[in-house]
Order: sequence, then C-alpha cells, then structure tokens
Amino acid sequence: MRIAVAPTDELPAGTMRLVSAGERLIGVYHCESGYHAIEDRCSHDDGPLCEGDWEPGSCVVTCPRHGARFDLETGIPLTLPAFQPVQTFPVSVVDGMVVVDVEG
Repeated sequence: MRIAVAPTDELPAGTMRLVSAGERLIGVYHCESGYHAIEDRCSHDDGPLCEGDWEPGSCVVTCPRHGARFDLETGIPLTLPAFQPVQTFPVSVVDGMVVVDVEG
C-alpha cells in the first residue's frame, strides 16, 4: 500500500507529518539527510513515539514518555530503556508528492 503524505513543498526540511496507515500511525520526517518514516510506537512501552522531540540534523526522535532515542533512518534505539527497534518504511518522491510504502 502506498500512502501519499504531502507535496514536497508542504513538508520542508525540519518538519514532520503524522499519517494513518489503517490501524497504525506513521511519522514521516524530513531530516537534513532526506525523508524517513517510522511507526508511531515506542518499542519500550508502545507509547506515541512521534509526539516526542526530534533532531533534523542527526535524524533522531526522543520518546516523550521515558526518553528512549531512536534513529529515524533505521528504527534502532540509541538509548535505554528501549532495546528493540521500531519499524521503518521506505519513502520516495513521486511527481512532487512524498509517498510512504507500507506493506500489508
């Protein structure tokens, strides 16, 4: 399934958009390194990861509940209390539209 997120001019560097993919939410981030998409679920306690602060330069998001930091490119946790990665999704630009590819 492909989800159209926004035209590229509506998602400039340093911004994020939360989109629905069926029953789950996905955060789509425009870091300095490009577009990245990650599930809105901290692997530590299933909290809303994308409500946390994030750093466009280093492409890292911090869970607002307990402070676990995740790499937005890989979903790998960088700090405790999380130790399991979260799912990431491929992002592309098609005809000026940011698109996320979500399986299932």
